Amino acid sequence: MKRVCILLAVVIFEVSCSSVKKTEIAINEGDYDQAINIAVDNLVSGKNSKRNQEVIPLLERAFKKATEQDQMQLKRWQLDPNPAVLEPIYETYLRMDRRQNRIRPLLPLQVLNLNRVALFEFQDYNSEILSSRMILSDYLLDTSKKALAVANIMESRKVYNDLKYLDKINPNFRDTRALIQQALEQGTHYILVGLQNQSETVLPVRLEEELLNFSTYGINDQWTQYHNNKINALDYDYHLDIIIDRIVVSPEQVLQKELVKEKEIKDGFIYEYDANGNVKKDSLGNDIKKDKFITIKANVIQNTQLKESNVNAIVQLKDKRTLQIVDRFPVSSSFVFTYMYGSVYGDRRALEANYLETLNPQSVNFPPDEQMVYDTGEDLKFKIKQILNRLQYH
Repeated sequence: MKRVCILLAVVIFEVSCSSVKKTEIAINEGDYDQAINIAVDNLVSGKNSKRNQEVIPLLERAFKKATEQDQMQLKRWQLDPNPAVLEPIYETYLRMDRRQNRIRPLLPLQVLNLNRVALFEFQDYNSEILSSRMILSDYLLDTSKKALAVANIMESRKVYNDLKYLDKINPNFRDTRALIQQALEQGTHYILVGLQNQSETVLPVRLEEELLNFSTYGINDQWTQYHNNKINALDYDYHLDIIIDRIVVSPEQVLQKELVKEKEIKDGFIYEYDANGNVKKDSLGNDIKKDKFITIKANVIQNTQLKESNVNAIVQLKDKRTLQIVDRFPVSSSFVFTYMYGSVYGDRRALEANYLETLNPQSVNFPPDEQMVYDTGEDLKFKIKQILNRLQYH
């Protein structure tokens, strides 16, 4: 028990020393908030513990330096007429307030060896936070309105991000929410999807519906919307055509082959004899036996039903304003129906169990051509989705 206590004390001491060292390094590197975080995390677990006494003066030092650094930076920014400093001014006041609030629950902190209470000069930043937030909010709202009036798609997305930030720091500020919606609409690519069957083969209605149902592709995102039903009031950016140019379904085939399977299996035992024709004995006087093996054989008439469908298509992206083809990708998909059945003549033990499981006793009806083409659509949708994920809209 004594050894356990000693080991525990050593571990605690090492952890304490490590925290002190990490805090000192952070201060020396000018990363004062990191030093504060390390110190506070340690003091939360025992602010009156002797092992944390060295941390308290370091926390005082880090807090003082962090505050001085922020106040100096604020003075420089407040003299700068560039509106780009409005956001860092607001964020700095927030950071200074959060820093104090991390330390405040720990107070008072006793520095035992100096018989004093740790000193932290806290300030009330509420008015500065509210004032800088209002100035920043007015600026962001005004500039966003002006920018949206002339913004292209990519510029609208930047304005959207600015407005989302504004709504985060100052929720529902004036007409921010309406402008967010406007920026979202202006920054979105709207793509009208169509399907053309140029194959001279009837396309199953179910497949056509699924190819045009882009909600099942999982590719709509915040800035890209695909529509298969045109909205007249919407000015589309692109027209995406899926052009089916070839559908081929092979004839129904039954391929037959004969297989001969042989296997050596154990079939009882035989006695071992000596040179005189007598049965050999082991050390206990028992007859010596050995396994007897025989070769078994089976003939299999294996039939394979085979039918295949192929669909060739082109995914074409056209700019609706210039009517120019932006991208064009060929895509080919296939589906193969196979079914195996047959008969076994001879000893079935010569065949592997998993083979017997796949060998059905009789044939089945071939799927109709329409079903074959429809089943090809699953692979076709997957390949179209891969293409759409590679498309770049500008």
